[in-house]
Amino acid sequence: MRWKYTAGVGAVDLSELDPEQAAAVRAPRGPVCVLAGAGTGKTRTITYRIAHLVAAGQVRADQVLAVTFTARAAGELRGRLRALGLGDSASTVQARTFHAAALRQLRYFWPQVVGEVPWRMLDRKFPVVAQAANRVGLASGTESVKDLLGEIEWAKSSLVAPEDYAAAADAHRRETPFAPARVGEVYAAYESVKTTPEGLLLDFDDLLLHTAAALEDYPSVADEFRERYRCFVVDEYQDVTPLQQRVLDAWLGERDDLTVVGDANQTIYSFTGAGPGQLLDFSRRFPDATVVRLERDYRSTPQVVDLANRVIGMAQGRIAGTRLKLVGQRADGPEPEFAEYDESATEAADVARRIDDLLAGGTPAAEIAVLYRINAQSEAYEQALTERGIAYQVRGGEGFFQRTEVRQAVQELRRTTAREDLPEASTAGKKLISLVRAALAPIGLTASAPAGAQARQRWESLVALVRLTEELVEHEPGLTAAALLRELAARAEARHPPTVQGVTLASLHAAKGLEWDAVFLVGLSDGTLPISYTLNGDGSVADTAALEEERRLLYVGVTRARIHLLLSWALSRGDGDRRTRRRSRFLTGLVPDGSPASRIVTPVRPATDANRPVCRICGRALLDSEALLLRRCKNCVGQPDTELLGALQDWRREKAAELAVDPRGILGVNTLTAIAEQLPEDEAALAALGIGASKMRKYGAEVLAIIRSRRRSISH
Repeated sequence: MRWKYTAGVGAVDLSELDPEQAAAVRAPRGPVCVLAGAGTGKTRTITYRIAHLVAAGQVRADQVLAVTFTARAAGELRGRLRALGLGDSASTVQARTFHAAALRQLRYFWPQVVGEVPWRMLDRKFPVVAQAANRVGLASGTESVKDLLGEIEWAKSSLVAPEDYAAAADAHRRETPFAPARVGEVYAAYESVKTTPEGLLLDFDDLLLHTAAALEDYPSVADEFRERYRCFVVDEYQDVTPLQQRVLDAWLGERDDLTVVGDANQTIYSFTGAGPGQLLDFSRRFPDATVVRLERDYRSTPQVVDLANRVIGMAQGRIAGTRLKLVGQRADGPEPEFAEYDESATEAADVARRIDDLLAGGTPAAEIAVLYRINAQSEAYEQALTERGIAYQVRGGEGFFQRTEVRQAVQELRRTTAREDLPEASTAGKKLISLVRAALAPIGLTASAPAGAQARQRWESLVALVRLTEELVEHEPGLTAAALLRELAARAEARHPPTVQGVTLASLHAAKGLEWDAVFLVGLSDGTLPISYTLNGDGSVADTAALEEERRLLYVGVTRARIHLLLSWALSRGDGDRRTRRRSRFLTGLVPDGSPASRIVTPVRPATDANRPVCRICGRALLDSEALLLRRCKNCVGQPDTELLGALQDWRREKAAELAVDPRGILGVNTLTAIAEQLPEDEAALAALGIGASKMRKYGAEVLAIIRSRRRSISH
């Protein structure tokens, strides 16, 4: 314990803190904003601040509510607070996610606010959204429902009602799965479906909405809550949504005892409704606020820190004005490396080779990560690592809860805990851990890892489930079997697997808040990072704000590395494809002249007016890639075969569902339109429309078969 009470007033040992951290800890009670760069010790700072306030007698420990955005981060906060003596019985600081805090409060206040109306948590939103889509006559395929669910979650987090959704979606330039008005109808139907004869179904956003409303509309509820909690701490404040801010405002009332911590340069979740506005405007809302900047980076070597500063140093816009310049505090390490490859498979194979070298050199597999922009990129790395016999986990849940052994394990747990002869006392707390071990033993859980790669992978999955149970029991000592099964179901839906020993594969979004000794940032080409929808067909910027968020994603990726960092890209997708890719524009000026990847592939020179392809409708020269694909100006009206276009769209949707990929990753909308307009007769004609060799091998025969079928129906 690093502090103790002395006659009601204690002191906290701040000798392990740097001057800026100590300044944040010692700031007087009231509004405090800590601008904390990556790796600067923000969690240590806020836990010491809480300990300082308690030790100085300014607030009781049980009057502090600290909130963050993930259960993992909340668990880390609780662990740090326990180490400072703030985790015992009545003197416990509440450290929870926004949703967990709201759930606890709503359960307590519901009888006062709503009365006897029963409610329960909606375990799975997917089937309810599917039901709502069917109710309004929209397709309820897996991908469509997921997209609709995402839009509903964005709207609720942004405080957008169903009747206002269409206008809000247009204003925010949302990429909607159906016409915005139709999505709004599904949203309204979803809210209606949740009212059942048995009572109300509440989703996670409803928890926040009802909690805020209870405090706003019922003075007695607000008074009781504000008497209970006097001091608030918010971590990752740049990620707060309008709905979460509404809850925080309701918690505070007219008070200002608030400490927030964040980094606008790590704002990467705008698609969920989150944004840094509240962080950037904090000192405007609270003119007397103490603002402290943490810039000493204890995570990464100076070489990694320098690259991170150069990445974010090119940022534009309002967030750039709050830029933190990190200062590396670790000993020197190797310079970040850059690598260019002819194709994606070669890139993946070489990354796997480099990982093998790191493992041979003593770097633990759990301290290595491969990070990419989109989840679909993981396949090549899963394959490359498998071929080298390197264990890995795909972070974010893609795969873990879908594995056969994991599904079987959960079924076995359900069957075991449903036994009528099972004493209730053996299904809770530490005895629950023993119960889980016993239930999984018949299906492969042994004391040590078995021989064989597949058997070992199965064993590691089962061990991971046991470890997850142990972690949950540690955080909730009275955890029951029923609560464990609910948690597993929730994590399966939320794609939040427990950690297994192995190289981590993760999207840049999923990597936020994590760190590794060695990080491989892969697939860094224009159209992937930055993602294609931020660019026009000719490569110009389509959405400046979205482009800058892509730059911040790269910054987040770079700052995940402690020592080793490789940034790589490939010029084509596969063997035989044209080398049409270009390395990410964000790497301009970053690749050292002496690097083997410093060469810039010479772009294809534009055709002269004399030999430039011309529009097949008006005869003018074609100037951009979209026009070249369609063989007409974008403003000239084409005449696609609508039945063929519909057949191609149906085929693409079914193929995407079969392969579990984004339909756009099969063939783009413009490519389908070009096919429906030009009716290519063979593979050479398809290739002229920009379909590369890899996609030709995968889809060419099927596309041509659809075209031939359409031609036959026309001729008859």
